[in-house]
Amino acid sequence: MPHPLSDSPQHRIFAMLDVDGDGAITRTEYLARVDRVAAAMDRDAHHPVVTAARAAHEAVFADMDADHDGRVTFEEYRAWVGHETFERSCRPALGSLFDIADADADGRLNRDEFIRLRTAAGNAGPDAAAAFDALDTDGSGLIDRDTYLAGIKTFVTAGSSPMAAAYGAGRPVLEARP
Repeated sequence: MPHPLSDSPQHRIFAMLDVDGDGAITRTEYLARVDRVAAAMDRDAHHPVVTAARAAHEAVFADMDADHDGRVTFEEYRAWVGHETFERSCRPALGSLFDIADADADGRLNRDEFIRLRTAAGNAGPDAAAAFDALDTDGSGLIDRDTYLAGIKTFVTAGSSPMAAAYGAGRPVLEARP
C-alpha cells in the first residue's frame, strides 16, 4: 500500500534525491547532483561556480542529516524541509545549480539550459520541458533565477507551482524500499 504522503511534494523530492531508492539520501547521492549538473552543462569540476555549488550542497546535507549518520531518512527530510529551511539552505544550493547552468551568467536560462539542468538534477526530460513552459509566462523563451527559485519554493512549501510538472505531478511516486 502506498505511503499516505507518497504524492506530497516532500515525498516527490525525497524520491528524486534518493537515487538508489533504498529509503535514505546519502551524502554521495546528494553531492552527485552537483557533478551531474556540471557535466550536463560542460562545466569543469574545478570551475569556481561548481566549487561554490558543491560547498552549498555540503551545507544542505549537513543541515538535513539531523542525527549525523551520513544518511537522511524521509522522516529527517520531512522534519527539516519548510519555508525557513528553503531560505536558509535550499535557496543557495538550488541557486548554485542554476548558476552552473547559466553559462553566460546573465541570470537567465533558455529552454535547453533549463531542461539540461533539471534532467541532470533528477527530473524526467518531458517533465522539465513542461515546467519550463509553465514558468515562461511571458513567452520570452527565458527563465530568470528568481522565477526559477520561487517556483521551486512554492512547490516545496505549498505543493502547487509551475515547477510541479518537473516533479511529475500527476504520476504516482514509487514507494521507497525500507
